[in-house]
Amino acid sequence: MTGQPFPPQRRHTLFFLDQIRDFSPVFLDTEVDATAIVAGRERARRAGERRSVVSYVVHAAAGVLAKHPEANAAIHGGLDPVVASYDTVAAKVTLDKTWEGRRVVLATVIPGLESASLADVQAHLDRAAAADPGTAEEFAGIRALRRLSWREALDRFREAAGLLDRRPVITGTFSVTSLGHRAVDGFHSVGGTTITLGVGRIADRPVARDGAVVIAPVMRLSLAFDHRVIDGAEAADVLTEIKDALEAYEE
Repeated sequence: MTGQPFPPQRRHTLFFLDQIRDFSPVFLDTEVDATAIVAGRERARRAGERRSVVSYVVHAAAGVLAKHPEANAAIHGGLDPVVASYDTVAAKVTLDKTWEGRRVVLATVIPGLESASLADVQAHLDRAAAADPGTAEEFAGIRALRRLSWREALDRFREAAGLLDRRPVITGTFSVTSLGHRAVDGFHSVGGTTITLGVGRIADRPVARDGAVVIAPVMRLSLAFDHRVIDGAEAADVLTEIKDALEAYEE
């Protein structure tokens, strides 16, 4: 066996895992009839535009969370916690990036979703996907952590995570992560926000429509919620409303 130093490009991942140790996750999942999403993506393609599945999920979820301030919230503190609800909706979306030759997970925060269009969401995701982790302003904070000692960087990360008023900017008010580009049907993830959505692939499956079984594109969607902030009934409402919004999508 040979030991190697922990890769500095992934230092922020360890800090994030330290931050979510107090998280009390409960996991839900559902299946979404993705017919409307597939049709919308095809319309966009014919128009010379791009629409990712994640952009639909982000946009639909933002509309739902704007109506659920209890879930569009964050908590900080132990035995005497403070819960903040936000009048703005922001999504943290994970990105699969390569940094200095190493594959890493980074994130982008899409602000102001209560007034953003689907095209606005897609434009932000496209910019973030194309951004270079080594130079882009988007990832300047992550690069700054690398310049500090481990102890200093961890303390700085914890301090930032504790600023409830800055959560919409730093971590978003909800998270979306997707592994749907591979043969992953469903998964559950904790994104450090009260609500985290996990997006699986779209695959043709049998579904019941008007008493008949037909084949339709289906996407599995999971929701993890922090039980310290909301209870299961609220989380179930949020997931169901997101499912309904995605199935009835009209651009």
